[in-house]
Amino acid sequence: MSTAPYPIEIVQGSPADLPHVNAIMAEAFDPRFGEAWTPSQCLGMLALPGVWFAIAWVDDQPAGFALARAVLDEGELLLLAIRPKMRRRGIGTALLRTIVAQAQDRGATLLHLEVRSNNDAVRLYRSEGFEKIGERRDYYRGRDGKSFDAHTFSKSIA
Repeated sequence: MSTAPYPIEIVQGSPADLPHVNAIMAEAFDPRFGEAWTPSQCLGMLALPGVWFAIAWVDDQPAGFALARAVLDEGELLLLAIRPKMRRRGIGTALLRTIVAQAQDRGATLLHLEVRSNNDAVRLYRSEGFEKIGERRDYYRGRDGKSFDAHTFSKSIA
């Protein structure tokens, strides 16, 4: 499921992979926006039914991950992060497509996500068929006190 000219291996994650997830988040999420989750938040989320994550590996190095959940016929992409040095290489697309396929396998017919309005990932989501369905004004608050809107997107995956 790779769009890159080199192999991207995407594997199902487990709690043992959380150190990789934490390292990726530390690099990928700008601390100004407070979007990275803590290790305990990730572990707590993984304990819930219907939650899973996938890790992308390139050249035996963890390059990115996606965390999602499915409840009944709806899924939600909770986090998607790519190491900055690995961006714009198709890894995000491969992870997103994997999550869509896995959500379908779990019975989801609709996939939702939420993203900070000025996040570069908006282009990826739009290019993969997600449509903006809502906005939450001043939802994200950066460490400097500045607020950012959240945009909600959905895609039919039936």
